[in-house]
Amino acid sequence: MVTALYPGTFDPVTMGHLDVAERSARLFGTVIVAVYDTPSKSLLFTTEERVALMRGAVAHVGNIVVQPFTGLVVNYARDQGAATIIRGLRSSPDFEYESQMFFMNRRLEPEVDMVALMSDQAHTFISSSLLKEVARLGGEISGMVPPNVVGALREKFGSPVK
Repeated sequence: MVTALYPGTFDPVTMGHLDVAERSARLFGTVIVAVYDTPSKSLLFTTEERVALMRGAVAHVGNIVVQPFTGLVVNYARDQGAATIIRGLRSSPDFEYESQMFFMNRRLEPEVDMVALMSDQAHTFISSSLLKEVARLGGEISGMVPPNVVGALREKFGSPVK
């Protein structure tokens, strides 16, 4: 059975992320959801919180493992025995970015391949950044994030996130 790695910051995990993770679990023997520890962007949730939120969101899927990682994703994939890196795509700009990442990763580690899954159409407009802004302002986010994330956002913002 092939092991695949689904890396990201997941700040926070959205229904789009969950869709890609669940579909990946049907395609691969084991899916490691790798929560990136040190991205070059400011985060709302700590690494530990993001790992816990993702674990809660995928608890119903038996072949998904969630763990934090740092460093180059291709090195982590190789170290974990993952032959494939999974990426989710929402739109054309995602494709442009991911194709650059694919070619760089392929140059660094030719033995690790990449599979890109289109996000379900219902989730194409959801980005973690936009979602956090809507939540911060008290907007309706249920249905865009797993239920455990709604509660975590309520706690973070101390507001009536819906």
